[in-house]
This record gives sequence, C-alpha cells and structure tokens, in this order.
Amino acid sequence: MARRLFDDAVLLRLRGVPLEVVLDALDCHVSKDQAFVPVKAQRTERWFVSAGPGVTELLVTGLKWFDASEGKGGGGGIDLVIHLLQLSFVDAVKRLTAAGL
Repeated sequence: MARRLFDDAVLLRLRGVPLEVVLDALDCHVSKDQAFVPVKAQRTERWFVSAGPGVTELLVTGLKWFDASEGKGGGGGIDLVIHLLQLSFVDAVKRLTAAGL
C-alpha cells in the first residue's frame, strides 16, 4: 500500500479555498475584466492573472476555472496552482500549505 503524503482533510480544505484567495496567497496579480459579459453561467468572471512570466486569461465560475488560451480547465486551488506554476501535485500542495492556506 502506498504511503499518503497529505491528510484527506488538508486536501479537502485546499480544494475549497476561493481561487482569488489562493492567487493572493501566492502573490499573483489578478485583474478582473469588469466589462466581461458571460455567455453561459451568469456568475462567470474573466480574470487576467500574472503568475510567472506572462499573463493567463481565466474564465472563473466559483471554484471552476478555464484557461481560454490553452483550452484547459479544472476545479479548485490545487489544480490551478499545478496549471499556472507548472508544479506537480505534491509541490502544489506544499506550496499552498507553505503560503498559510
């Protein structure tokens, strides 16, 4: 049986942290497009995120996100950190917990 590095409660908590809080904890700059009009879900927002060398356009609805330029999406802060910072699952969880989340 494989050894688990992280407790299920930690992973559940990290997956439930609002994405804006995750990005703030990682010192990413977020600019919300106030003129954006969603087509499907009315709660969807367009964010431009500076995380590393470039800006990523994200469509965000609650904890779900979609990178418009890469055509990839996911749910929760762990997936977002993996995507934006090109980290492994383990490194993303460590990064989030080190940021105090």
